[in-house]
Amino acid sequence: MARPRPAAAALLLPTFLLAAAGAGAGSHAETTDSGMVGVDGTRFVVGGAAGGRPVYFSGFNAYWLMLVASEPARRDKVVAAFRQAADHGLNLARTWAFSDGGDTPLQAAPGVYDEAMFQGLDFVVAEARRHGIYLLLCLANNFHDFGGKRQYVQWARDAGHRLATDDDFFNSTVVKGYYKNHVKTVLTRVNTLTGVAYKDDPAILGWELMNEPRCDAEPTGAMVQVSCIHYIVYQSIS
Repeated sequence: MARPRPAAAALLLPTFLLAAAGAGAGSHAETTDSGMVGVDGTRFVVGGAAGGRPVYFSGFNAYWLMLVASEPARRDKVVAAFRQAADHGLNLARTWAFSDGGDTPLQAAPGVYDEAMFQGLDFVVAEARRHGIYLLLCLANNFHDFGGKRQYVQWARDAGHRLATDDDFFNSTVVKGYYKNHVKTVLTRVNTLTGVAYKDDPAILGWELMNEPRCDAEPTGAMVQVSCIHYIVYQSIS
Protein backbone atom coordinates (compact mmCIF):
# COMPACT_ATOMS: atom_id res chain seq x y z
CA MET A 1 0.00 0.00 0.00
CA ALA A 2 1.30 3.43 -0.88
CA ARG A 3 2.04 5.75 2.00
CA PRO A 4 -0.95 8.02 2.73
CA ARG A 5 -0.38 11.63 1.77
CA PRO A 6 -1.71 14.47 3.95
CA ALA A 7 -5.09 15.52 2.65
CA ALA A 8 -5.00 19.09 3.89
CA ALA A 9 -3.08 20.75 1.06
CA ALA A 10 -4.99 19.00 -1.70
CA LEU A 11 -8.60 19.72 -0.85
CA LEU A 12 -9.69 22.65 -2.98
CA LEU A 13 -13.30 22.12 -3.92
CA PRO A 14 -15.83 20.82 -1.40
CA THR A 15 -18.09 19.68 -4.24
CA PHE A 16 -15.37 17.21 -5.25
CA LEU A 17 -14.74 16.14 -1.69
CA LEU A 18 -18.36 15.39 -0.89
CA ALA A 19 -19.24 13.88 -4.25
CA ALA A 20 -16.23 11.59 -4.27
CA ALA A 21 -16.53 10.42 -0.69
CA GLY A 22 -20.22 10.69 0.09
CA ALA A 23 -21.39 7.61 -1.79
CA GLY A 24 -20.11 5.32 0.92
CA ALA A 25 -20.98 7.50 3.87
CA GLY A 26 -21.62 5.61 7.05
CA SER A 27 -20.13 2.29 5.95
CA HIS A 28 -17.05 2.79 8.15
CA ALA A 29 -17.39 4.37 11.57
CA GLU A 30 -14.38 6.64 12.16
CA THR A 31 -14.10 9.60 14.48
CA THR A 32 -11.85 12.63 14.64
CA ASP A 33 -9.85 10.80 17.33
CA SER A 34 -8.84 8.12 14.81
CA GLY A 35 -5.93 10.29 13.65
CA MET A 36 -5.15 12.60 10.75
CA VAL A 37 -6.93 11.89 7.49
CA GLY A 38 -4.61 11.10 4.59
CA VAL A 39 -4.95 10.13 0.95
CA ASP A 40 -4.11 6.66 -0.34
CA GLY A 41 -4.71 6.56 -4.07
CA THR A 42 -8.34 7.55 -4.56
CA ARG A 43 -9.35 6.96 -0.95
CA PHE A 44 -9.34 9.00 2.22
CA VAL A 45 -7.82 6.93 5.04
CA VAL A 46 -6.97 7.18 8.73
CA GLY A 47 -4.59 5.14 10.81
CA GLY A 48 -1.37 5.41 8.82
CA ALA A 49 0.22 3.48 6.00
CA ALA A 50 0.31 0.01 7.57
CA GLY A 51 -3.31 -0.20 8.65
CA GLY A 52 -4.96 2.72 6.91
CA ARG A 53 -8.72 2.42 7.04
CA PRO A 54 -11.04 4.07 4.52
CA VAL A 55 -13.11 6.94 5.87
CA TYR A 56 -16.20 8.35 4.15
CA PHE A 57 -17.90 11.69 4.59
CA SER A 58 -21.40 13.09 4.61
CA GLY A 59 -21.38 16.79 5.26
CA PHE A 60 -23.04 20.18 5.43
CA ASN A 61 -22.29 23.88 5.02
CA ALA A 62 -22.41 26.21 8.03
CA TYR A 63 -20.47 29.37 7.17
CA TRP A 64 -21.61 31.14 10.34
CA LEU A 65 -20.02 28.95 13.02
CA MET A 66 -17.04 31.19 13.87
CA LEU A 67 -19.12 34.37 13.85
CA VAL A 68 -21.69 32.97 16.29
CA ALA A 69 -19.07 31.31 18.50
CA SER A 70 -17.20 34.61 18.87
CA GLU A 71 -19.97 35.59 21.29
CA PRO A 72 -19.75 33.18 24.27
CA ALA A 73 -23.45 33.66 25.09
CA ARG A 74 -24.40 32.21 21.68
CA ARG A 75 -22.08 29.22 21.61
CA ASP A 76 -24.91 26.88 22.51
CA LYS A 77 -26.11 27.31 18.91
CA VAL A 78 -22.85 25.87 17.63
CA VAL A 79 -23.07 22.98 20.08
CA ALA A 80 -26.66 22.30 18.99
CA ALA A 81 -25.70 22.34 15.30
CA PHE A 82 -22.93 19.78 15.81
CA ARG A 83 -25.13 17.62 18.02
CA GLN A 84 -27.94 17.56 15.45
CA ALA A 85 -25.49 16.83 12.65
CA ALA A 86 -23.97 13.92 14.56
CA ASP A 87 -27.44 12.59 15.43
CA HIS A 88 -28.26 12.50 11.71
CA GLY A 89 -25.06 10.71 10.75
CA LEU A 90 -23.18 13.71 9.36
CA ASN A 91 -19.46 13.85 10.00
CA LEU A 92 -18.14 16.85 8.05
CA ALA A 93 -18.81 20.60 8.25
CA ARG A 94 -17.56 23.22 5.81
CA THR A 95 -17.19 26.65 7.37
CA TRP A 96 -15.36 29.96 7.11
CA ALA A 97 -11.92 30.58 8.62
CA PHE A 98 -11.95 34.16 7.37
CA SER A 99 -13.75 37.45 7.88
CA ASP A 100 -11.78 40.25 6.29
CA GLY A 101 -12.45 43.84 7.36
CA GLY A 102 -15.97 45.06 8.07
CA ASP A 103 -17.78 45.19 11.40
CA THR A 104 -17.05 41.64 12.58
CA PRO A 105 -13.56 40.86 11.31
CA LEU A 106 -11.27 37.98 12.01
CA GLN A 107 -8.61 39.95 10.11
CA ALA A 108 -9.23 43.65 10.64
CA ALA A 109 -6.24 44.71 8.52
CA PRO A 110 -3.42 42.74 6.91
CA GLY A 111 -1.87 40.70 9.71
CA VAL A 112 -4.09 42.27 12.39
CA TYR A 113 -6.45 39.77 14.03
CA ASP A 114 -9.37 40.00 16.42
CA GLU A 115 -8.66 37.60 19.28
CA ALA A 116 -12.32 37.22 20.28
CA MET A 117 -13.17 36.08 16.76
CA PHE A 118 -10.21 33.72 16.68
CA GLN A 119 -11.31 32.25 20.00
CA GLY A 120 -14.70 31.69 18.40
CA LEU A 121 -12.98 29.60 15.73
CA ASP A 122 -11.04 27.81 18.48
CA PHE A 123 -14.37 26.84 20.01
CA VAL A 124 -15.70 25.59 16.67
CA VAL A 125 -12.67 23.36 16.14
CA ALA A 126 -12.79 22.01 19.69
CA GLU A 127 -16.53 21.29 19.57
CA ALA A 128 -16.30 19.67 16.15
CA ARG A 129 -13.72 17.25 17.48
CA ARG A 130 -15.78 16.58 20.61
CA HIS A 131 -18.75 15.63 18.43
CA GLY A 132 -16.72 13.51 16.01
CA ILE A 133 -17.17 15.95 13.11
CA TYR A 134 -14.40 16.86 10.70
CA LEU A 135 -13.97 20.41 9.40
CA LEU A 136 -13.18 21.80 5.97
CA LEU A 137 -11.99 25.35 6.62
CA CYS A 138 -12.31 27.95 3.85
CA LEU A 139 -9.64 30.66 3.90
CA ALA A 140 -11.04 33.42 1.66
CA ASN A 141 -14.06 34.42 -0.42
CA ASN A 142 -14.39 35.18 -4.10
CA PHE A 143 -17.39 37.35 -3.28
CA HIS A 144 -17.74 40.53 -1.21
CA ASP A 145 -19.39 38.87 1.78
CA PHE A 146 -17.07 38.87 4.79
CA GLY A 147 -14.56 40.92 2.81
CA GLY A 148 -13.39 38.56 0.11
CA LYS A 149 -10.83 39.27 -2.58
CA ARG A 150 -12.18 42.84 -2.90
CA GLN A 151 -11.04 43.61 0.65
CA TYR A 152 -7.54 42.26 -0.01
CA VAL A 153 -7.24 44.42 -3.12
CA GLN A 154 -8.55 47.46 -1.24
CA TRP A 155 -5.95 46.94 1.49
CA ALA A 156 -3.25 47.03 -1.17
CA ARG A 157 -4.75 50.19 -2.71
CA ASP A 158 -4.85 51.82 0.73
CA ALA A 159 -1.13 51.05 0.99
CA GLY A 160 -0.49 52.96 -2.24
CA HIS A 161 -0.50 50.19 -4.83
CA ARG A 162 -2.31 50.77 -8.12
CA LEU A 163 -4.59 47.82 -8.74
CA ALA A 164 -7.27 47.95 -11.42
CA THR A 165 -9.80 45.28 -10.43
CA ASP A 166 -10.64 42.77 -7.72
CA ASP A 167 -9.08 40.10 -9.94
CA ASP A 168 -5.66 41.56 -9.14
CA PHE A 169 -6.01 39.33 -6.08
CA PHE A 170 -4.59 36.56 -8.28
CA ASN A 171 -1.50 38.35 -9.64
CA SER A 172 -0.49 41.14 -7.24
CA THR A 173 2.57 40.15 -5.23
CA VAL A 174 1.43 42.46 -2.43
CA VAL A 175 -2.02 40.87 -2.21
CA LYS A 176 -0.52 37.39 -2.44
CA GLY A 177 1.68 38.31 0.50
CA TYR A 178 -1.36 39.37 2.54
CA TYR A 179 -3.15 36.14 1.70
CA LYS A 180 -0.18 33.87 2.40
CA ASN A 181 0.25 35.53 5.78
CA HIS A 182 -3.39 34.74 6.55
CA VAL A 183 -2.87 31.10 5.54
CA LYS A 184 0.17 30.82 7.79
CA THR A 185 -1.58 32.57 10.68
CA VAL A 186 -4.54 30.18 10.59
CA LEU A 187 -2.50 27.00 10.08
CA THR A 188 -0.12 27.83 12.93
CA ARG A 189 -2.81 29.08 15.31
CA VAL A 190 -2.62 27.19 18.62
CA ASN A 191 -6.13 26.54 19.88
CA THR A 192 -6.66 28.27 23.23
CA LEU A 193 -9.01 25.47 24.35
CA THR A 194 -7.07 22.38 23.25
CA GLY A 195 -3.46 23.55 22.97
CA VAL A 196 -3.22 21.96 19.50
CA ALA A 197 -2.08 23.90 16.43
CA TYR A 198 -4.72 23.91 13.70
CA LYS A 199 -2.35 22.26 11.21
CA ASP A 200 -1.90 19.36 13.64
CA ASP A 201 -5.55 18.95 14.66
CA PRO A 202 -7.09 15.72 13.32
CA ALA A 203 -10.52 17.37 13.38
CA ILE A 204 -9.47 19.60 10.46
CA LEU A 205 -9.82 17.48 7.35
CA GLY A 206 -8.58 20.08 4.90
CA TRP A 207 -8.35 23.66 3.70
CA GLU A 208 -10.27 25.35 0.91
CA LEU A 209 -8.16 28.11 -0.62
CA MET A 210 -11.16 30.22 -1.65
CA ASN A 211 -14.93 29.95 -1.81
CA GLU A 212 -15.94 29.58 -5.49
CA PRO A 213 -12.79 31.16 -7.02
CA ARG A 214 -13.11 32.77 -10.43
CA CYS A 215 -11.34 35.46 -12.42
CA ASP A 216 -13.47 37.40 -14.91
CA ALA A 217 -10.37 39.13 -16.26
CA GLU A 218 -8.99 35.77 -17.44
CA PRO A 219 -11.99 33.56 -18.33
CA THR A 220 -9.96 30.46 -19.28
CA GLY A 221 -9.23 29.88 -15.60
CA ALA A 222 -5.47 29.68 -16.14
CA MET A 223 -4.67 32.52 -13.73
CA VAL A 224 -6.77 30.95 -10.97
CA GLN A 225 -5.12 27.57 -11.54
CA VAL A 226 -1.62 29.01 -11.36
CA SER A 227 -2.48 30.89 -8.16
CA CYS A 228 -4.01 27.78 -6.61
CA ILE A 229 -0.92 25.69 -7.38
CA HIS A 230 1.28 28.43 -5.92
CA TYR A 231 -0.77 28.56 -2.74
CA ILE A 232 -0.95 24.76 -2.41
CA VAL A 233 2.84 24.54 -2.50
CA TYR A 234 3.09 27.35 0.05
CA GLN A 235 0.42 25.78 2.25
CA SER A 236 2.04 22.34 2.21
CA ILE A 237 5.26 23.70 3.70
CA SER A 238 3.73 26.18 6.17
